[in-house]
Amino acid sequence: MASIFEKGKQEKVYPFLLRYLKADLKTDAKFQVVISVPKRKFKKAVDRNRIKRLIREAVRKKKYILEDGIESEGQQLALFLIYTASEEETYQRILNKIEVLFLRLVEKKD
Repeated sequence: MASIFEKGKQEKVYPFLLRYLKADLKTDAKFQVVISVPKRKFKKAVDRNRIKRLIREAVRKKKYILEDGIESEGQQLALFLIYTASEEETYQRILNKIEVLFLRLVEKKD
């Protein structure tokens, strides 16, 4: 995971910071994602867990964008998704921003 921060690239779409790296994963999955919500901004675990749950659901719904974009190249991605907002966003906004983020990632293809 440390190599994502050392060698990886990043993409920003408020309220997210996405660090990513093309890597050989130990699974058949096209990508693996780690979701982080900072304890510094959300003191209560219930709040952090709710935001993570919303993000996981948004990633699940929009994962086809990444899978279709990566499929042609036969590569795998390691993703580290950091929630940077200091307030909880609505699910619809999170869903839209995840979609924008994934579309940007597929467009770059570097």
